[in-house]
Amino acid sequence: MLNLVLFGPPGAGKGTQSEKLISKYNLVHISTGDLFRAHIKNQTDLGKQVSQMIAEGNLVPDSITIAMLEEEIKKNPEAKGFIFDGFPRTVAQAEALDQFLVDNNSAISGVIALDVNEEELTQRIAKRQEISGRADDAADKLKKRIEEYFGKTIHVLPYYEAQNKLSKVNGIGDIDTIFSELSQVIDSYIA
Repeated sequence: MLNLVLFGPPGAGKGTQSEKLISKYNLVHISTGDLFRAHIKNQTDLGKQVSQMIAEGNLVPDSITIAMLEEEIKKNPEAKGFIFDGFPRTVAQAEALDQFLVDNNSAISGVIALDVNEEELTQRIAKRQEISGRADDAADKLKKRIEEYFGKTIHVLPYYEAQNKLSKVNGIGDIDTIFSELSQVIDSYIA
């Protein structure tokens, strides 16, 4: 089973590249952001809790995020693999994901970090906000999300680096060029 973590700050291109990777490698995409937005849209109890947290630019607690993720994995027993987008965001989440996968006779194959500088991120998200109107892309919330990433989330990378599972790809440039570089990394996991 091919299980990938696509890592990067808000606006790094995780969603764009995930779509291409899903198609090429026949993976199931699990985006915690998409899961949260679906719960919010459907006004579930969880969605109402998550809505308030996201509106304030805060991360959703690990317990809620992990429970949603495990539920989504269990919905896809025939999957050839998963691509995790926006998860894990903390070392505790990474450890929980590893344990869940081990308990289900699987593991993370590799972690790919899209490197994008803060200036590029700000430009991309401003453009995305104009197009999609996502509430979490508003300038005040965006700043908090980027600070959260560079202040906390980025500390997950050494966890995977210690397991020799971390690769970095330049996330600035032509979408197809970035995809080609991602594919080369993923092909090395399969070989």
